[in-house]
Amino acid sequence: MIIVIRRRHWIAALLCAVLLIAVPLFALTADRTPAAAEISNWGLSFHTAGEPPRGNATAEELETYNAYFLGRDEKVIYLTFDAGFENGHTPAILDTLKKHDVPAAFFLVGNYLETAPDLVRRMVAEGHTVGNHTYHHPDMSAIGTREAFTAELAETETKYKEITGQDMPKIYRPPQGKYSVQNLQMAKELGYATVFWSLAYVDWYQDNQPDAEEAFQKLLPRMHNGAVVLLHSTSATNAAILDELLTRWKEAGYRFAPITELIEA
Repeated sequence: MIIVIRRRHWIAALLCAVLLIAVPLFALTADRTPAAAEISNWGLSFHTAGEPPRGNATAEELETYNAYFLGRDEKVIYLTFDAGFENGHTPAILDTLKKHDVPAAFFLVGNYLETAPDLVRRMVAEGHTVGNHTYHHPDMSAIGTREAFTAELAETETKYKEITGQDMPKIYRPPQGKYSVQNLQMAKELGYATVFWSLAYVDWYQDNQPDAEEAFQKLLPRMHNGAVVLLHSTSATNAAILDELLTRWKEAGYRFAPITELIEA
């Protein structure tokens, strides 16, 4: 009987020792896991044609950081273009937007502001929104300090004001969709809304452009209520198909709204 009790005590002591070791390890893992999950590339998964996709985070989760990827549940489209440089296609895109009376948001980097100021002024004059795509187009998720993060946005703001005489709208899109929770919080504290997207396709390879049929196959069946559409103004295909694309979206019953409506809704 004495031997049995001692064995039970020994087993109990062993279990306690295991728990004492396991708890700190679990706590350490728990502390690290969220930090690793904070850094991400924005991504989407489409499940049903005509329905909104699922993003890396829900619309509700993003809104806590004044961040958005999807608009209201009605037939409305928020059209956006990213531009790192100008290669001659933006004038045709602006002509088409003017023809259809469609507002768009252009997320521009420093290089674009430096090399195409006349087009920037035209965007503003024709009622489009120019958003902040950072000055140097870095991986913003790798920027850990508020000072460095602020500098990327502030330099773009300064150049925009030099060109237009206006303050830049506080709308920001992370280059390549790379972000972290820390970045979202810093952008919010700087008064920015972060805008991702809910519909895009591979249109950014200047020397490997999709043909019109491929573009329509990607952009028409996946259209959905409240879509934030990301296109690149460097795409020859986009410039060529935009007239028909806007026409077909309108025929499907969609209206086009400025990106500010998404943020203010």
